[in-house]
Amino acid sequence: MLVFNHSSFMTFTLMGIPGLESQHLWLSLPFFSMFLAILIGNSAVLFLVITEPTLHTPMYLFLALLMVTDLISTLTLMPKVLCLFWFNDRDIASSACFTQMFFIHGAPVVRSALLVAMAFDRFVAVCEPLHYNTILSHSLVGRLGLLAVAKGVILILPMPLLLQRLTFCHRVIPHTYCDHMAVVKMACSHTRPNRIYGLFVILLVVGLDLLLIGFSYALILQAVVRLNSRDATFKALNTCSAHLFVILVTYVPALFSSVTHRIGQNIPPHAHILLSNLYLLLPSVLNPIIYGMKMKEIRVKVTKCLCRG
Repeated sequence: MLVFNHSSFMTFTLMGIPGLESQHLWLSLPFFSMFLAILIGNSAVLFLVITEPTLHTPMYLFLALLMVTDLISTLTLMPKVLCLFWFNDRDIASSACFTQMFFIHGAPVVRSALLVAMAFDRFVAVCEPLHYNTILSHSLVGRLGLLAVAKGVILILPMPLLLQRLTFCHRVIPHTYCDHMAVVKMACSHTRPNRIYGLFVILLVVGLDLLLIGFSYALILQAVVRLNSRDATFKALNTCSAHLFVILVTYVPALFSSVTHRIGQNIPPHAHILLSNLYLLLPSVLNPIIYGMKMKEIRVKVTKCLCRG
């Protein structure tokens, strides 16, 4: 068996989508369309939040951080995927592979932490509206944003660091990007710590964050039930609707991809790869659309910009 060392000079080869290699050029069309949609949608919302002083509120500052996270994730993933589809550029240096892995897996952790912060924001807006600006000061928003980034770095950085100690027997990764478990499977040395740590991160991020979000919404629901006015109830629920849609768009594809990857033995490999790409791209595509449709302030600002143009 040919054994490769784990030095920085080693090169991996990305296979793309196994079984659909001949269709890569056609598959690039929806991928490129999503790439453009993410760049335009997220950049537009980010630009509006930055340039409009009326949008410098905690909710929109969290939204801006979410847009930045989506852009970083997409810019880390898509250029290499499109080069693979268009130019058959499959090779990636191990250092570049581990760097891509850090950002691709780190972004969902940061996104999840931001969704928890946004759930807290909605809790304060519904349950403590008179003290909203006092509780959610800009300094607190900044600290929560830094905490989300720190969580992503602390939890994901050990993944590439643990991989660097391994010896690899294979270099061809059956994926479109450097997925953690796909790279772990290339190793011929002991990988149990890598597998356990990867599972620990998934359970911690999804389990704890969903628990905190669920707790926030339980308190919100309790407050809403006590409201006597139907209009007040509708308004309270409407303020949470965009965030709830984003939670569904973020966690449902992630959980579905994770479950099928572990128990869907009869699902073909190309379906697993497409699902994992969809899990990364779908939230970034839909987030600006959801907030653009549900948030009146963004709709008004976009309409003014279009009319002005």
